[in-house]
Amino acid sequence: MDIQTKIQNLPKYKITLEIKAAINHYFQNKGYLQIDLPVLSPALIPESYLEIFETEFRYLDMKKKLYLTPSPELFLKRLIGQGIGNCYYLGKTFRNSEPNSSLHLPEFTMLEFYKVGVGYKDLATEILELLRYIARCISGSAYSFIYQGEKISLARWEELTLAEAFARCSGISGSDLFVEDKFLQKAKTKGYNTSGFSYEDIFSQIIAQEIEPNLGKNGYPTMVYDFPPKMASLAKLSPDKKIAERMEFYIDGKEIGGCCTEVDNWREYKSRSARHMKKRKEMGSINHKVDNEFVEAIKDGFPPCTGAGIGVDRLAMIFANAKSIGELKLIEVS
Repeated sequence: MDIQTKIQNLPKYKITLEIKAAINHYFQNKGYLQIDLPVLSPALIPESYLEIFETEFRYLDMKKKLYLTPSPELFLKRLIGQGIGNCYYLGKTFRNSEPNSSLHLPEFTMLEFYKVGVGYKDLATEILELLRYIARCISGSAYSFIYQGEKISLARWEELTLAEAFARCSGISGSDLFVEDKFLQKAKTKGYNTSGFSYEDIFSQIIAQEIEPNLGKNGYPTMVYDFPPKMASLAKLSPDKKIAERMEFYIDGKEIGGCCTEVDNWREYKSRSARHMKKRKEMGSINHKVDNEFVEAIKDGFPPCTGAGIGVDRLAMIFANAKSIGELKLIEVS
C-alpha cells in the first residue's frame, strides 16, 4: 500500500476544516443536537443502489458480522422516533464498489440532519441558508463565490421539477418519465440498451449521463424535486401517490446533496425494505442483516420530519475551488 503525503494541499484542507466548523456553528445556533454515532453496525437499512463494506468481530470462538455504515440514517431515525428532536451527524461514512474518482472515494464525510415537523421544500430553504452561512464564513460573502472561473450565486435556487429537468436535458417528457413502459421505450429509442434492465437501472443511467452534467450551470445551484414513486428510496409519497417528496441539488453539474420528507408508516417502510433486499439478492450484493429496530421505532410513533444528506467533501471541493476531492486530502492511500 502506497501512502502519499501532499503538504501542498494544506490550504484547501484548511478550508475543509473551516467548512466543518461553520456547519457545526450553524446547527448549534439553530438548536440542533450533534450526535456522535458508531460507524460499525450489525444491521443496516436495505438499499439496493449501493454496496457496503463487511467485516467481522472475533473473540476466541465468537464471530459476529459487522458493517461500515453507508450513512448515519439508521441511528438518527431511531433517535428521532424516541423523541430526540432536531439533530445532525457530521462524520465518516463508507460505500463500496464505486470507482475512485474526482467526486468519490469509498470513505467520505457526510452531513446528515433531521428536522421535525417540516416538509422537503421547507428543508430545501434551510439548506440554501446553510450554504449562504458557509460562504460567509469562508469568503465573507453570503450570496456568491467563484468556482473554476464561474460566479455561483446563492441568492436563490434554480428550481426544476425532475420532469422539467428530463424534458430540458434529455427530451423525455414528464408524461413519459412517470410511466414505466413509455419511459423504457423512449430510452430504447434514444439508443439505451433496455433488455434485462429495470426502470430504476435505466433511470439512473440517463440521469447520470444526460441530466446531472447540465444542472447548476446557470449561475445558481439547481434544486431538482418531485421524483417518480419508483425512485422514492425512503421518501414519503404525496397524498395522491403520484410523486415522491424528494429533492436533490447540484452545483456545476455535481450532485452535492438532497433531502426528502421521511416515510413515517412502518408498513410502507417494511414493504420498501423487502423490495430492496430482494433486489440486493438478485444483484449478488452483500447479504446483510436488516435493521428491524427502526421498524419498531416507527411503530412506537415516528413524528413527521424531513431528513437531508450532504456530501461534505464535494461541498468543500466547490468552496475551495478544487477540481477534485483529492485536492483536499493531505494523506492519500492507494
